[in-house]
Amino acid sequence: MKKILAIALALCMVFALCAVSASADEAPAVAMITDYGDITDQSFNQTTYEACKAFAEANSLNFQYYKPASDSDEDRITSIEKAIDDGYSVIIMPGYAFGPAIQEVAPEYDDITFIALDVSEGDIGDLASAVPANLYCAVYQEELCGYMAGYAAVKLGYTKLGFLGGMAVPAVVRYGYGFVQGADAAAAELGLSDVEVKYVYGNQFYGDSDITAYMDTWYAAGTEVVFACGGGIFTSAGEAAAKVGAKVIGVDVDQAGTIDGLYGEGVTVTSAMKGLAATVNAELQAILDGTFEGGKVDSLGLVSDVPAENFVQIAPSTQFSDSFTEADYEALVAAMNAGKVTVSNDIAAEPAVTVVTVDYQGNIK
Repeated sequence: MKKILAIALALCMVFALCAVSASADEAPAVAMITDYGDITDQSFNQTTYEACKAFAEANSLNFQYYKPASDSDEDRITSIEKAIDDGYSVIIMPGYAFGPAIQEVAPEYDDITFIALDVSEGDIGDLASAVPANLYCAVYQEELCGYMAGYAAVKLGYTKLGFLGGMAVPAVVRYGYGFVQGADAAAAELGLSDVEVKYVYGNQFYGDSDITAYMDTWYAAGTEVVFACGGGIFTSAGEAAAKVGAKVIGVDVDQAGTIDGLYGEGVTVTSAMKGLAATVNAELQAILDGTFEGGKVDSLGLVSDVPAENFVQIAPSTQFSDSFTEADYEALVAAMNAGKVTVSNDIAAEPAVTVVTVDYQGNIK
């Protein structure tokens, strides 16, 4: 009898080991949770969704996205837990709004891999002192691509610029302060003293009639191009620009197709972009390769003299001209990557300028 029990116990252990081995070899299932937007926002959520979906299809992985019932931490947590209950082992979350949810779920579900895009140390609270090994956070050096956009705008001949931010969260402020620094540098190089930048926050990440009316006054007063920096807030800048034949600069992704499609061909001068898709691809590939490294908050920026290889850049659809060519852009990126051109990421104080005039107008709402 003892012998039979011993054999049975041994068989159970073998089966258990086999089960663990099979589980470890299973391909990961990937879920993406939207923040307060959806997968058609032409910005953060849509770009992340499309990158996850494309990677999953290319690698035969199960993929699903979940949209929280409301813009609340509770509903974001509910969606994350639903994805886990449904068997998804990799959870991708775009946007700083996930900070509180991450603080709750990452320590609790230590067998789940969490990838958070644009989520900083400040967003994850006490977890920042010892980021869990199952959590990878990526933040982006928005001041660099903001600088590129401001520099390009002035080099392309625009002297009356505007910055319309969504909310004054760190990422948006870095974009804006970088934009001001880039415009100032280009104006100084060109010997210009008449470059002006109007600067305001809508205090929300979507356009509406009030913000459109505000943009109407800017464009009517001579503003030539507005950097619309904050998700769907571009609709107000685009609508106002279309009325007078003015221009817009997009953000986060190449928004030319969307903005031009809505407001007219050629409305979008450029877009200041960060590599959301590149980050998704890199981290999911690392999981497949067994080289994933969690437990950190990565600050992603320039890694190459080649613009397309960087995590921050301006869009390939930029309206290059003789005054600012693709070669000029490549030279700028190379100089920035080499440290010959530096951009402050300090958001505690307005950036120092030498020749441009900046009119800070606070919040529209």
